[in-house]
Amino acid sequence: MIISGLNLSKAYGKRKVLDNVSIACAAGEICGLLGANGAGKTTLFKILFGLVSQDTGTVTLPENALKPIGGIIEKPALYEYLNAYDNIHLFASIQGLKLNKAQIAEQLIKVGLPTNRLDKVANFSMGMKQRLGIAIALLNNPACLVLDEPFTGLDPLGVSSLRKLIADLAEKEHLAIILSSHIIEELSKLCHTLYVLKEGKLVNSGPAQQLIADNTSVYSICASNIKDAKCLANYEVEYKGNCAFVNIEAAEVPNLIQSLDKENILITSCTPELSMEKLFETTH
Repeated sequence: MIISGLNLSKAYGKRKVLDNVSIACAAGEICGLLGANGAGKTTLFKILFGLVSQDTGTVTLPENALKPIGGIIEKPALYEYLNAYDNIHLFASIQGLKLNKAQIAEQLIKVGLPTNRLDKVANFSMGMKQRLGIAIALLNNPACLVLDEPFTGLDPLGVSSLRKLIADLAEKEHLAIILSSHIIEELSKLCHTLYVLKEGKLVNSGPAQQLIADNTSVYSICASNIKDAKCLANYEVEYKGNCAFVNIEAAEVPNLIQSLDKENILITSCTPELSMEKLFETTH
């Protein structure tokens, strides 16, 4: 593992913010931390960064690394009156790096930012600010990247674009990436492993797709002629527009899809309707 936290606990006065939480992430892996606001996600990240001391437990980071971990907690801390080049130059200097303009341009290209924008960062969209924050976090080549609620405030196009960047960084740069969100849809599309926090406790964890399958009992199957499907008579079904919400186990879904295909039901999507109540109540 590149980074791990074992049996981490933290209390502020009588309020226990983290209670015996363990998390680990390997190189090239994307781990998602799912939880409502106040679940303890940001506190966990601050402990991983060494910004807050845990009451109990241990954090393990790569040894002999100039910068074992980089990331963004809460939101990118940028100098908004400066342009992107000057921001990277300033943060590089703070970290002991001397970068020329060409090297700074390489950092911008790596995160998909234009190299010809010389106006101040205050003019950037939220998505561009997130990318610039990631470029700064990647200075000195950390082995692990931590992103706290990176999709907050982004429009759908920005979310899709940032999701692709994160996936590319894990695959091509072989980074261990931990990101938090309260939006399960985004984590499910991106993460290999999910950790579910509720009121400071780890209530569920495991491979993302397996965790979703284990906590899903209804699938939304959409097709223009879905109501003509005779095989759906064997299931508990609720119809909404061109979609059938079918009560079915994950293992049975492939057989149902084949049956629908044989009836010439032209399926446009099949989506698990995750039970959030079940996901947050299950313990391992």
